[in-house]
Amino acid sequence: MRPVSKTWIKGAGAVAASAALVMPLSATPAGAATAAAQLNGAWAPFDRCPVDAPAMLATDGDTDVPLCVTSTSPNGTIKLGNTTATTGSTNLQFGVIQHPAEGTYTVVPPPAGSIISGKTTIPGGLLGIMCPSNVPVISAVCGQITNATLNKVTATVESAGTPTEFSLVAGISSGPIVKLPVKIRLENPLLGSSCYIGSSSNPVILRPGNLSAPTMAASRFNGDGTANPDEGSLIQIALSGAAQGDSQFSAPKAGGCGLGGILSWAIDLKVGLPAAAGSNNLVLNDAKTSTIGLTAPGLSVPNAGKELAQNWHSAVK
Repeated sequence: MRPVSKTWIKGAGAVAASAALVMPLSATPAGAATAAAQLNGAWAPFDRCPVDAPAMLATDGDTDVPLCVTSTSPNGTIKLGNTTATTGSTNLQFGVIQHPAEGTYTVVPPPAGSIISGKTTIPGGLLGIMCPSNVPVISAVCGQITNATLNKVTATVESAGTPTEFSLVAGISSGPIVKLPVKIRLENPLLGSSCYIGSSSNPVILRPGNLSAPTMAASRFNGDGTANPDEGSLIQIALSGAAQGDSQFSAPKAGGCGLGGILSWAIDLKVGLPAAAGSNNLVLNDAKTSTIGLTAPGLSVPNAGKELAQNWHSAVK
């Protein structure tokens, strides 16, 4: 049986609580794993892990250990200022480089961003977040909202920068798991295509943590994702059965809404933006968090990152 790295078990257990190689150990072209792919077996939830990022490929398995992390939630709720909405599905993925000697971690996001989220419909639509109004410009817009298409407003959470301050310990306990900069896109024909709450320069900063104790499970797999409980070269640690959330984040003003941003202030007024920390809340129901990495990265020195990437590619359908 291949020995399991104590460092990896300790780290992977904490975050989750978040095959023979036939190819030479050479770097896969950068960007090859940037888009979501369909993967087999244990690799299936990690379809956007940036295994081909130069920083991940450069990990040696000794001073730097490569891991893939994914977290999903089918639904939840988000409150911004005076407005509460039901969220759609969310998927968070990134690579993690563990630095065992320092006890620190570096997050490596996918090129297109760490978050993919479903659209959330804002209750009341544009009428609910802007109207009625005694301001002529806003009243004129309210008068144009004559059907459901013009009234419907959807919100989508998008990445607004690289996640930082990743904590493996928080994965199986309490406290913030990661510092996550996001922006929220509001979509409606009258709001235009650039209406956001938050921006890349002034994002909403989420620090989600467990709201209850999750259930943890560990399993071993071959490089291509097929199960191998006794000698699998990969190990996956999975958390389930708990919600995650954050009630301490602030929300900045809206921007870019309507022609020349003329409707941004009206949204701020009705929604209650900017909204200070403590007046907002995010809950992600039934969060499932998994981490996967080499069972014994020390046996792959100095090519641990390249081996992890080759395993990922061997599982692509």
